[in-house]
Amino acid sequence: MPVKTALPGSVLLALAVGLGALAAEPGAADAPPAAHKLVIRPAETKQWEASLADVHAVLASAAGELWRFFPEREMPPILVEPKGGPITIFQRGPKGEYRVRLATGKTFWCQYAYQFAHEFCHILCNFREGDKANKWFEESLCELASIFAIRAMARSWQTQPPYPNWRDFSKSLQSYADDLVKQGQLPQGTTLPDWLKQNLPELSKNAGIREKNRIVSVALLPLFEKAPEHWEAVQYLNAGDTGGARSFPVYLADWCAQSPRKHKGFIREIARLLAVELP
Repeated sequence: MPVKTALPGSVLLALAVGLGALAAEPGAADAPPAAHKLVIRPAETKQWEASLADVHAVLASAAGELWRFFPEREMPPILVEPKGGPITIFQRGPKGEYRVRLATGKTFWCQYAYQFAHEFCHILCNFREGDKANKWFEESLCELASIFAIRAMARSWQTQPPYPNWRDFSKSLQSYADDLVKQGQLPQGTTLPDWLKQNLPELSKNAGIREKNRIVSVALLPLFEKAPEHWEAVQYLNAGDTGGARSFPVYLADWCAQSPRKHKGFIREIARLLAVELP
């Protein structure tokens, strides 16, 4: 289990994300590297019960597996605290920073990656307050982001871990991701559209039912791993949100309408998988 690093924990870590971001993804041979800066600042607190340098390395790796598909996106720094979450706070920091709170600590690196990738996806989705009826879909995308990032980290850490002595931890990342995928399997004999029809009323009232979000995310995972460049489309998910109530087909149609042409076919493919006819 990796615990040591040569960097002092008191160093202010505001580095451009590169850890893991350049590792190859399935179907992503032409994906751009994350040359643009993403600043992640873990709070300087003993509550981490871990080296601040190590914490930053894991957070940067998890975010990097998604950030590499947003080559034109600019983002304020992300301030991260170890307790009080996991949650992304609507209210920004004093200089416009995003504020994320996790619920982890010590050297539970898989847990760090799982929670932070989820919250980072909310930021990428331009999360906002408004009608909650379709919030479950964003939650499912964020659960998908966690699984996608951890699977990607498991591959990238085999050859490009944050520190050489962390290479073997790639097996733990893979095992953690495999368990999440196993938990997200549809009940035997049930199709995703049938399952969604049965569960949509509950999800519309309570968006963050993790075991149900996970079923949707695992169903969507092959699409995103086959064409991960379409992660960029999630930044348009809330672009047309006026706060008013919308049906789920209208919600997806608005997402498609707000997105650039290069992502529209991918969004329609998601709609087909969910058996949703876009109006």
